[in-house]
Amino acid sequence: MTVSTLVSCSVVICAYTTERWTDLCAAVDSVLTQNMPVLEVLVVIDHSEELFSRAERHFAGETRVTVLRNSGPKGLSGARNTGVRAASGDMIAFLDDDARAEPDWYRVSAAHYSDPDVLGVGGFASPVWPADRPVWMPAEFDWVVGCSYVGQPTRIEPVRNFIGCNMSLRRTVFDAVDGFSDGIGRVGKTPVGCEETELCIRIRAHQPTAQLLFDPAMKVAHRVSDDRTTFRYFLSRCFHEGVSKALVSDLVGSGDALSSERVYTARVLPRAVVTGIASPRHGGLARAGAVVAGLTATTAGYVRGLVGLRSKRGTA
Repeated sequence: MTVSTLVSCSVVICAYTTERWTDLCAAVDSVLTQNMPVLEVLVVIDHSEELFSRAERHFAGETRVTVLRNSGPKGLSGARNTGVRAASGDMIAFLDDDARAEPDWYRVSAAHYSDPDVLGVGGFASPVWPADRPVWMPAEFDWVVGCSYVGQPTRIEPVRNFIGCNMSLRRTVFDAVDGFSDGIGRVGKTPVGCEETELCIRIRAHQPTAQLLFDPAMKVAHRVSDDRTTFRYFLSRCFHEGVSKALVSDLVGSGDALSSERVYTARVLPRAVVTGIASPRHGGLARAGAVVAGLTATTAGYVRGLVGLRSKRGTA
């Protein structure tokens, strides 16, 4: 596919803290140096005037970069929606502020949009650990740190939803189903999520023939901060994922909301426990224990989320 036939691409990068300033600059640079030039980069600052001013000054000389304030509710969903409204490309790609895109990231994603049924493409996110990978951390739970995990496809194929740090969607999608739901997703450091899951389910409900593809060649490197390498964070993230899944189930029904999770818990996690027990000298027992703990925490969060939703209805 030549440059002239590529769909035009707007890249949305949302940021909320000056603590990731170096990461943000690296993320933007990784997009500006793609081997096929993107149309524009929209840096959306989520309710931080200090970060907004710094970013506005820093990127003032780059004609393809626009710095925006989140004009919606505080949080990742509101910031992404702000970026979508400002975007002018045929394809809108999303990259986290602490992720770096490989040089052919845009080209790999855009190539799929020659098929009109393809409405979105997601890719592979590899973790960049601050030091060595924690020995107890099971690869099946790398979603905890926003990265690809064992159990995802290993080749191009349709998926229910994408990993939020590395995905693209046709602009027309947002005209058809609106944007990300404000009531779901990360706000600051609160380890919740699932906003992209809920959006992808809505897309398929609106257009059942839609193709949402995973392509492992669409790669980013996602930095893992020190605070996300602790077992305490692991349990907290799992718990909040369960809470988020309850919210998604309430919005779209448990059939769609938990379809991938049923396969994951029935096939992937039992295999991970067996594999861990079989290799005790290499941290296998610790990883097996983390799998059980992570599943327990996620289930507890899901139950807590359902109870909270029912309580709200009871008091409404």
